[in-house]
Amino acid sequence: GEILKFSRTKADDRHVTLNTHIEAMLPLVQADEEKISWVILQLIDNAIKFTSPGGEVTLSIQSDANKLVIVTVTDTGIGIPGERIKELFEPFHQLDASATRRYGGTGLGLALVQQIIDAHGSVIEVQSDEGKGSKFHFPLLPADQKS
Repeated sequence: GEILKFSRTKADDRHVTLNTHIEAMLPLVQADEEKISWVILQLIDNAIKFTSPGGEVTLSIQSDANKLVIVTVTDTGIGIPGERIKELFEPFHQLDASATRRYGGTGLGLALVQQIIDAHGSVIEVQSDEGKGSKFHFPLLPADQKS
């Protein structure tokens, strides 16, 4: 869709392949579309930023058996050491100063991502292998359920 145009340009500039797997008939979810779109863009931008040329970033939006919509952003990037994953979500925290210089950004993005996902009654999970890539994913609750 429209929101991915910008990310696709960024990915092309960095010679990163951006794949999307978005289920055609997704169940309605209880979500602020603008905010969740922003979250997805943040995650994709981060993934592109930390993926070397020739790598891949994949956005997947699929529903599961419980009518949850699972948003997943996977990359083949540098990965994150397991013990540092929770630091990702701290405001203004970059994993190291050299990464800030190399990759840019204030480090605010993921802190806001987490706040928005929390506000949606959801949790973002990160799985990562150093040197192999990372996977960020979170479920969105069905619209018909009052939380």
